[in-house]
Amino acid sequence: MKRIAESTVRRLSIYLGFLEKAEQRGVLTTSSDDLAKLGGTTSAQVRKDLSFFGSFGKRGLGYSVPELSSRIREILGLGRSWNVCIVGAGKIGSALAQYAGFAHRGFIVTGVYDSDRARVGSRLAGLTVRDTTTLGADVAAGEYEIVVLTVPPENAQDVVDLVVGAGAKAILSFAPTQLTVPADVELRTVNMAMELEALTFALTNRDR
Repeated sequence: MKRIAESTVRRLSIYLGFLEKAEQRGVLTTSSDDLAKLGGTTSAQVRKDLSFFGSFGKRGLGYSVPELSSRIREILGLGRSWNVCIVGAGKIGSALAQYAGFAHRGFIVTGVYDSDRARVGSRLAGLTVRDTTTLGADVAAGEYEIVVLTVPPENAQDVVDLVVGAGAKAILSFAPTQLTVPADVELRTVNMAMELEALTFALTNRDR
């Protein structure tokens, strides 16, 4: 499969959320127009997004909600569980570890790590916080498919180098800093300051 734009993947997640809510209401069919309104896009873009992955729906009838929902889950890799570890047991790491919505999507937090001796050995969301000195060996042993970083920015690259060296291929970072990884490692960064700046830009320029 050719490289799919990240914006397309993000829209698939939005479509899935809509479809799941429609399923809960007993809705059986939907249209590209309905999906477009929710995703803030056009029906043509919806059809293009889906066309990357095959043929969906029938002209004049729309999409089967259960069928399309199931297919998007499969495309997004949600047909199985993914073991996740969180590195950094501070406020953000603690909140993520306790977020029940991850398990609903198949993301199972099975490990939490910290370098602070005051936190190591404590309990968080039913897990014992482990010392980061064991992180590399645990990743190398195949305990996790996804590593989530909630460490200070000055420590983030060192942790990335450690887990990548141990074989990690998927990293989500909440550290507000630029990180580098090899080409075969998927890195996503959540920069909350940038997201807030996008909002303030919109508020400042909305009437211009």
